[in-house]
Amino acid sequence: MVQRLTPREVVRQDVEAIAEIYRNLGAPVGEQLVTRALGELALTMAGIAEKVRKHEMRDLVRHLTRLQRLADDIGLVSLGVVAGDAGSCLARGDPTAFSAVWARLVRVAEASLTHDPGIADISR
Repeated sequence: MVQRLTPREVVRQDVEAIAEIYRNLGAPVGEQLVTRALGELALTMAGIAEKVRKHEMRDLVRHLTRLQRLADDIGLVSLGVVAGDAGSCLARGDPTAFSAVWARLVRVAEASLTHDPGIADISR
């Protein structure tokens, strides 16, 4: 019997990173900044996904490093860690490990970038 396994990711977030943005900039500006950062993360991830789909691996480590930095800036801990892991797999030249980590990165990105009122709307 074949059984299908569905991996589930527990996404870690550091809400203090976003709270600090709101404290430093105020709620309206903080919300704009966080919303813009989430949009930039989504666009970066979409660009990386397109490169992977087309097997255009050149410069992918640089894009993954950017994704990691953006995620870290707004407290998306899991997304940042897995993006770094994917970059490490590429840098080591390990396509098998990259494939596994890539699948995880897609799951974590999806979970991290879906709307969470507790994160994106921290001012309320």
